Order: sequence, then C-alpha cells, then structure tokens
Amino acid sequence: MVSPRPAVQALPAYRPGRNPADLAREIGVDRAIKLASNEVAFPPLPAVVDAIAAAAGETNRYPDNGAVVLTDALAERYGVDPAQVATGCGAVMLCQQLAQAYTEPGASIAFAWRSFEMYPLLAQVAGARSIQVPLVPGREGGPADTHDLDGLLAAIDDDTRLVFVCNPNNPTGTAVRRAGLEKFLDAVPVTTLVVLDEAYREFVSDPDVPDGTELMRGRPNVAVLRTFSKAWGLAGLRVGYLLAEDPAVAEAVRKTHVPFSVSMLAQAAAVAALASEDEVRARCASVVAERKRLVAALRARGFDVSDSQANFVWLPVGEQAAPLAAALEARAVITRPFAGVGVRVTVGAPEENDAFLAALDAVRADGG
Repeated sequence: MVSPRPAVQALPAYRPGRNPADLAREIGVDRAIKLASNEVAFPPLPAVVDAIAAAAGETNRYPDNGAVVLTDALAERYGVDPAQVATGCGAVMLCQQLAQAYTEPGASIAFAWRSFEMYPLLAQVAGARSIQVPLVPGREGGPADTHDLDGLLAAIDDDTRLVFVCNPNNPTGTAVRRAGLEKFLDAVPVTTLVVLDEAYREFVSDPDVPDGTELMRGRPNVAVLRTFSKAWGLAGLRVGYLLAEDPAVAEAVRKTHVPFSVSMLAQAAAVAALASEDEVRARCASVVAERKRLVAALRARGFDVSDSQANFVWLPVGEQAAPLAAALEARAVITRPFAGVGVRVTVGAPEENDAFLAALDAVRADGG
C-alpha cells in the first residue's frame, strides 16, 4: 500500500469555523451566528463587487502569474520596490512558502504558543523542529496571553531559520510594543529570518504597537506578512502578501509559489480594495468601537479579558473552553474554542455581539 510521509500521516486536520447554516438546520433555528473565523461583518466593498464583475468575463484565461498590477499597487502603497513584494493565496500560503524556502529537516522554526495554529503544522510538513515558547501575562495578575520576546530570543539556536511573531497575536488578540520588539529584532542573529505576521494590523488602536513595515527598514532579516482576508473583506478570495527588506527573501517566496495561485478575480478585487482604503479605515474604526463595547460587557460579567488589538476577543476560561463553546453553539452562536485554554470570539456586527452576550448569559444562568 502506498503511504504518505509519517509527518503527514500525523498531521491533525485543520478545522475551519463551522458553517452557520448547517448549525441552524441541526438545532432547528432560523439563523445561527458565526463568530469563529475573524471575518468582518460588512459586505464586500462596492468597488470590489464592480471589479469582480468586470474581471469575470476574462476567466477563460489564466490569471497573471506574477499578480503584477497588485504587486505594483502594494509597492507604491508601502514605498518599496516591487522586487520586495510577494503575493500569494492568503497569508497562510505565504507561511508555507516561507517554510519551504528557508527550512529543511534538522532546521527549526520558533514561535510563541499559543499562537496561529498553522505554525506547528507548517514545521511538521517541512520536517523542521517546532520551538514553542509559552505566552506570558501581558499585565500583572493577568492570563498568559502575550509573547515572551526574551524567551523567544533565548530559544533561538544555530538551526533556527524562521521565527514567526504574530502581532497582534492570534488567538489572544494581545500585541507587543515598539521598544520590546525593536530590541528583539536587533538581537536576533542575521542568519534567522523574522516574519512579523500582521494579519490584524488594521485593527490596532494602540499607537505604541509598531507597524512592522516600518521596523523592517534597515533590517534585511525581517519580513512582514499581511492579508486581504480580514479588514479588507476578501476572505472568500484568498489574497495575502509579504513585504521584505531584502528582495532576496521575496524572491525565494516567489520561487516556491503555486503557479497562478492569486486568481484573476482575487487580484482585481484586491486592487479595488486598496483604492477604497478610506472606506476600509472607517469600517475598521467601527469594529474597534464595537470591540471596546464587547470587552467592557465581558469584563462587567466577570471575565478576565485583556485589551485586544485585533477584531476578536479572548476568553481565558481554561478547561471550560470546549464546554462553553458547545453550550453557545446550542444557542446558535458559533465561537472558536481552543481546548484547555480559552475561547476566541470574533467582533461581529452589534446585533451579533448582542446575541452572543445574551447566549453567554443564558449559558451562565443554566450553570454553564
């Protein structure tokens, strides 16, 4: 019998957020609310819809393999050369390409834990070791929810080729500040590539949380990951991008990409979204205001919720994570549990957040 590699056989299946229509049918309600996947509640931008419609008539042709129009637009937006930009089928695909380009059996990838759940899987597929550095409390007496940059630096060894710093961190929503991150970047060996994963950058409201595209300047072993899936509302089209101070980093990522992985529709939509940045910023401001309201409501209910810099909040409920998420699902609200640690809740539209709070109150009233 033909068998896959042992490392692949051992991989756990990725579990996306549950489909709300399926849950609604299962429990016999008209509608379920999904607050599990950190999507924005807003519909696609009008300019995006128009761009997709215009591009649809050309889908009998292959897309531009280099996503040149999008690459040029991103280069102009960030003031870099197009050679410093790589695009891909979502930021997670770019993470995989980085692992392919920079690691091999015996090498290691370092990251905080818990953080983005794909990091250890990418290391496993690449045959690299995972160096997982536990989170620490970001505030006195708080839960362990923030990067330990000193610990991460100490964990880097001669074989560490990649370090992922998810800022803001998924799933906890916390962020490291400028002074600590600059100190860390300056101390990392030049032979190790640090990737600042900033999928949620557009939701940051704390001015002391640095923009990675500024910190990478002058640091050739630093790259920044961003995505159009969250703030820009293109989760269904899968577009991510990498910016690298050293063009050789972007070139290595481009060499490992799957041909035509940014579709014609995806490129057209991303370019249109970039041209609608003012509207995107207004939407993000609405999410941040709603996040503030949701955090206050949860704290009023006794939850130890840290300040979030993303479009989700983190409930550090430990062993109650899975039971709480299941009880919420029974009340038609889908969240994202991380067994034994906590529950991540996307900041939805106001009425969705109200439904979540009502369901949470009902669970607690029933002794859950």
